Formats: sequence, structure tokens, C-alpha cells
Amino acid sequence: MGNKRANAIEAVGGGKVVAVADVNKERALEFAKLHKCEMADSWQELVKRKDIDVVIIAVFNKFITPIAVKALQNKKHILCEKPLGRNSKDSLAILKASVKNHRLVKVGFNHRFQPALWKAKQLFDQGAIGKLLFIRARYGHGGRLGMEKEWRFDKNISGGGELLDQGVHIIDLCRWFAGDFNEAYGVCETKFWNTNFEDNAFVILKNKNVTVSFHVSTTNWKNIFSFEIFGDKGFLNIDGKGGSYGKETLVFGRRPPQFGVPQIEVFEFLGDTSWQDEWINFVSAITKNKKIIGDAKDGLEANRIVETIYKSSKEGKPVNL
Repeated sequence: MGNKRANAIEAVGGGKVVAVADVNKERALEFAKLHKCEMADSWQELVKRKDIDVVIIAVFNKFITPIAVKALQNKKHILCEKPLGRNSKDSLAILKASVKNHRLVKVGFNHRFQPALWKAKQLFDQGAIGKLLFIRARYGHGGRLGMEKEWRFDKNISGGGELLDQGVHIIDLCRWFAGDFNEAYGVCETKFWNTNFEDNAFVILKNKNVTVSFHVSTTNWKNIFSFEIFGDKGFLNIDGKGGSYGKETLVFGRRPPQFGVPQIEVFEFLGDTSWQDEWINFVSAITKNKKIIGDAKDGLEANRIVETIYKSSKEGKPVNL
């Protein structure tokens, strides 16, 4: 993820990669050579440097909060990979440090900047599908041999299973389109992997006007990304996000006044520019006071919803947010 962020900066400008820190010195050295930057001895040293304005945090979930808080205390803006810590307590600590030190936090919700989703949001905001009725989504992959031994299934390091990993992206996108939710019902299950964490989560979120249903899975076997938005005048369906998830497409359907076969317009997108566009947004927020698309409050709310879904699954009933 650090390499992806550095590549985005080098592709569009707006900054220069100054230094890297990693507990794995060999990987840090490889990164430094690749991106022609310095190698710091530790992250503690890096966040104190006067020649650094932004710290990009691409580490395991457990270590996000201490690095983020210390960077903010040293008056650095931060771009932090999702989720914003292991839980809402972590997220809140980062948000408070951001406010106290008057520095910005961008959460790595790059899916908002995927071309198909960005186009869908533009159409949605223009009223193209009318009043929002419901959202339906699926996000999943097939895992890897030995995945149950990886850090994502270590509660102390990750803080959650598939719901916190891929599910947090879906939750963020649903909030982006539908606003805040006041009720959650979830079923989190371990169906295949030898772990105490969920490898599948089935969720319903509700607010006054909108109902969301989604499923995230590490037993999908073939990678999938599907995000469908339905209004009273039409729909927006996003499938794929490039690579192993398949060609990224947006289907825009308009319901005729007399009903019947909808009018269909299909958009296809080649290449993932989300990393570059997300960096551009962050730089604009720092230098031009533009709105951050996916900020610390969004990271906190996503984690609050994840926790509520876990509680709902444990209690076997809907839970108010």
C-alpha cells in the first residue's frame, strides 16, 4: 500500500516522497531505492522531521493509532489506510488529535475515487435516479492458502475479520450515498477458515428513508465487487474494479414514466486512477481548503457501524446506532 501511495504521488505531483520507515529494514531499503528517498531509522524519527508535511500510514491496524496521534502532535497531516484503527476508540483518539493540533486526516477510502463510483455519485447528485430507495452490495475474494495464519485473522493486530477489512469500504460507500444510519442487523459467521474471526458477514442497515443490504466474504472463490443503487426513477449498478475483480463498468438505467423496459446507458472504465485522484483531493484540502472526501469522521462512523454489526450478530437482533 505504501508503494501504491508513493506511485500516485510520483504520477500526479503535489508532493515529493521524502523518507520511509519500516520495521523490516530490507523492505524499507527497497522502497527508498525505488522511490529515490531517504530511509529513516524509525517512524518515531520520521514524524518529528521538520522537512515533512504529510505522513502516510500504511501499517497493520494495531499500529495505526499510535503513529497517527504522534504524527498529528508533531503537526503533520496524515493519510491513513483504512480502517481508521481497530475500533471506534482508536478512531476517536485520532480525530481528537487532529482537532487539537489543527491538522487534517484523510482515510484511505479510495473506492470513492474509483471511476465508476465517482461517475455514479455525480449522476446521483444530479438527481438522475430520483429519490434513493435502497442499496445492494457484494464484495468478496477467495482468500489464499494459509490465510487463517495471516495478521488479518489475529484479533490483537487486526481488530476484526472480513467485515472490518473489506466491509468497511462498503459501509463507507453506503454512507456516502445514503447518509448516516440508525439501525443495523448483521450475521457474522466463520464458514470455512480455521479462525475465530468472521470470514462472511451479512448485513442490513437502515435509516428513515433507505435500506441497505450487503454481503462481504473471503469464501467467494472468484473475486467480486458489485454495488447497486436504486432510486424511484432509475438505478446505478457498478460491477468490477479492474484486475482480478473484472472490468469496471457502470450501468445507468432510467425507468420510463410508463414503466416497461428501462433506458440503459453503459460506461466502461480502463485503469484504476483512484489512488492518484485521492491524493489530489488530499493536497487540495491542505493547500486550497477543499473538502476532504473521506475524513476522520467518516473513518470513525464506519468503525462505529462495524462495532454495532458485531453486537447485533452476537445478540441476534437489530441494534440501534
